[in-house]
Amino acid sequence: MSIKKNGVDQQLIRDLAGILNDTNLTEIEVELGDLKVRVSRQSQAVHAVAAPLPAIAAAPAAAAQPAVAAPAALADPSKNAVPSPMVGTAYLAPSPDAKPFVEIGQKVKEGQTLLIIEAMKTMNQIPSPRAGTVTAILIEDAQPVEYGMPLVVLE
Repeated sequence: MSIKKNGVDQQLIRDLAGILNDTNLTEIEVELGDLKVRVSRQSQAVHAVAAPLPAIAAAPAAAAQPAVAAPAALADPSKNAVPSPMVGTAYLAPSPDAKPFVEIGQKVKEGQTLLIIEAMKTMNQIPSPRAGTVTAILIEDAQPVEYGMPLVVLE
């Protein structure tokens, strides 16, 4: 444990974040004495929450508030978001050098392909559930996605 700021070992958090990236896990949690550290990935961002164990049992620690606020900010647009129907790897274009299926500001028709998700070596087209305008694309190309994860926001 080397670089410490406010009692939190930043190198430990960096190491855990590296493990997430290397293994494609979405979350990892470690307990060291009275310190509990959880690092989780949400939409390519890595968030870390660290607090003494008694604080976790009673209420969220003040240090945890910024990390918790980031996913909540994504919750507003997700009421109009198209959720992932499966677990897999999402691609925004049919091939790496091709134009994306949709772009922000583009009007789409019901049934139009928004993106594809590769699952078990099968490319699955994800159609638009309704007509509308793409106001946000919440994922990156070639990003692992989970069931129910918001992908694209349609207004």
